[in-house]
Amino acid sequence: MGGFEALDWIAIAAYFGVMLAIVWWVVLQKQRTPTDYFLAGRHMPWFVVGASIFASNIGSEHIVGLAGQGSTSGMAMAHWEMHAWITIILAWVFVSFYYRSKVFTMPEFLERRFNPTSRWILSIVSLVAYVFTKVSVTVYAGGVVFNVLLPEIHIQVTENFVLDAFWVGALSTVILTGVYTVLGGLRAVVYTDTIQTAILLIGSFFITLFGLYKLGGWGELQSICRENAANFALWRPNTDKTFPWLGILIASPIVGIWYWCTDQYIVQRTLSAKNLRNARRGAIWGAFLKVWPVMIFIVPGLIGYALYQKGLMTIPTKMVNGAEVLDGDRVFAVMVSSLLPAGLRGLVVGGLLAALMSSLSSLFNSCASLFTVDIYEKINPKASERHLVTVGRLATVVVVVMGIIWIPVMQLISGGGLYQYLQNVQGYLAPPITAVFLLGLFFKRINGKGAVAGLSIGFIAGMFKLTIQALTGGNNPVITSPAFLVYIGEYNFLYATGWLMLISIIVIVGVSLLTAPPNKEQIANLTYATTTPEQKKESRESWNYVDVLGTVVVLGLVLGMYLYFSFWLN
Repeated sequence: MGGFEALDWIAIAAYFGVMLAIVWWVVLQKQRTPTDYFLAGRHMPWFVVGASIFASNIGSEHIVGLAGQGSTSGMAMAHWEMHAWITIILAWVFVSFYYRSKVFTMPEFLERRFNPTSRWILSIVSLVAYVFTKVSVTVYAGGVVFNVLLPEIHIQVTENFVLDAFWVGALSTVILTGVYTVLGGLRAVVYTDTIQTAILLIGSFFITLFGLYKLGGWGELQSICRENAANFALWRPNTDKTFPWLGILIASPIVGIWYWCTDQYIVQRTLSAKNLRNARRGAIWGAFLKVWPVMIFIVPGLIGYALYQKGLMTIPTKMVNGAEVLDGDRVFAVMVSSLLPAGLRGLVVGGLLAALMSSLSSLFNSCASLFTVDIYEKINPKASERHLVTVGRLATVVVVVMGIIWIPVMQLISGGGLYQYLQNVQGYLAPPITAVFLLGLFFKRINGKGAVAGLSIGFIAGMFKLTIQALTGGNNPVITSPAFLVYIGEYNFLYATGWLMLISIIVIVGVSLLTAPPNKEQIANLTYATTTPEQKKESRESWNYVDVLGTVVVLGLVLGMYLYFSFWLN
């Protein structure tokens, strides 16, 4: 495995120098209002909005986790990475409502459509989910990368306590990210995201290129994967215990709509646009960028597996349920160290750092926005704008600390694959939120009581399933009886997501129909049925042939990838 050379360190240092220069420039802009700090003053152009959407989504858990899934389960998780078509739904269906309402957060939008209780529920659940899934997973993935790339790093803290490469990398990167997010707010996040997107794409492209060259080309990759076609195909039979095709068709869109169309983490980027046209076009640009992760993250995992099978690369293994399997989460970092020349290796490591810092910075800012606008300001409505910005910065610090504290737990529960673990958790969180937003926009009869009941029951049911799954799984399950609890714990997570969605819809619609309808003022301009002619005209004037062409290109690329990878091993 290649070690780091002077050119590698120069490339990394240059990357950090550019990032710090941008943050310093942003700090000099003096962000005094919440709009400046949380939404970058609503001045972002479409290309920055789209790049920020993409870079916020693609974190180290994607690079580490997706390459790992590619090496161990082939194209099974690619369905979640072909959600560019759902980002198009954000652009054409959701953006106009969000942007016109001038909200800071998604819970704030729920309060306007329904009631304050729905806002509180979504705020609290979102914060908990961010800290214990996204922040901790991203930091953990970054630590794994450092552990492979720089195993020689150790810091002697006390006589009996040494920080290894995992903790040095995780702690230093999360602290640096927290500093520039606290100082710069969303403006620092979106500008640095734009540069990080370019680094990320270039670095991953070269990994794929060098990997295929060493392997002997795409045909050789297909040939090796074809030998294990059942495990590397895009579509699995319904008898497959983990990724049945029907379960994927049910669960993937539910999680996708929640993540791309209703999650503060992503939608906040469109709210920072300087007008509705830039918000929509930014989402379309983000969708175009989202088309490529399959090729630049999953395919390298396939290449890593093929190189391992041919004896051209050594990849660490681990024990899972008594069997020795490839440690997929280390594949990408091993490929960086083994395949790339000096200088380019440093650039790609810069891309890994970029991905980690981009996702973390977006998370920190979104968490600060949720806490400050949706919780603190409701408790202390007389707080000044400057005071709210200060509270937002303190909230970011708390999120950083809580994310670091949770990392040791992540090391214990991510044995089945980081990315698959993440989709499990999100599959249990997403259904009630997806149901509430879709029904709220398209059916004006849905009221606040129905929304609160659906959110509450959906979340409780999802967390019940997750808890039972954790207690009945692993090498030493806590629960082995009664049989019905074991069945619930072992029930496929994809089908469980579908049932949770159905339960949430039934509860929301049922409670809404059994109680009084919302008054006209409550739903004015917040559903498709109550949009005014003036607003329809404004929305129509915000797009032209460029946006339509971009949409057609994105949908065509997604369809092309589905068609190719559906038959690539035949």
